[in-house]
Amino acid sequence: MSTSEYRHILRIAGKDIEGSKKIIVALSKVKGLGYNFSQVLLQSLNINPTMRVGFLTEKELQEIENAIKNPSESQMPTWYMNRRKDMESGSNKHLITSDLDFTISNDIEREKAVYSWRGYRHMFGLKVRGQCTRTAGRKGGAVGVRKTTAKAAPGATGAPASSTQPSPAKETSQAPSPSVPSENN
Repeated sequence: MSTSEYRHILRIAGKDIEGSKKIIVALSKVKGLGYNFSQVLLQSLNINPTMRVGFLTEKELQEIENAIKNPSESQMPTWYMNRRKDMESGSNKHLITSDLDFTISNDIEREKAVYSWRGYRHMFGLKVRGQCTRTAGRKGGAVGVRKTTAKAAPGATGAPASSTQPSPAKETSQAPSPSVPSENN
């Protein structure tokens, strides 16, 4: 290919991608498409994954777009898809970009609405997948004893001495009081 056919920026699945990147890396920049998914997708389409995106032809770009939209038609294994046995349709799907975010948020809201265990955990901002919470996941508010700075009225029990009252003079040679029992008894 000549440099006149090179394109500096391409749009794949609604994402602007630099033409200098390798195809496998460029596809993994799209939300919902990982490195492994991109590799299997390119293998099923017989496209060299180390080729630069800027040198792709229009036909190859169209094949990649169609395979991303419907991976089951391009002989992708169903276990590579991120939405198997969808709750509403029952079909296997692969969601990308904003569709993925929207579906995940709907799933979480559905679990909250039916008050499932996972829904409760999501409601209270706790770990959902069975992780330990004793030491990990302490983001948010501080946990522990909080010192209060409440001031008591002067003269009350436990209140600090007032600065207007004179402090008692300390005597250095004071004998122990007889009411205190000695330890030698």
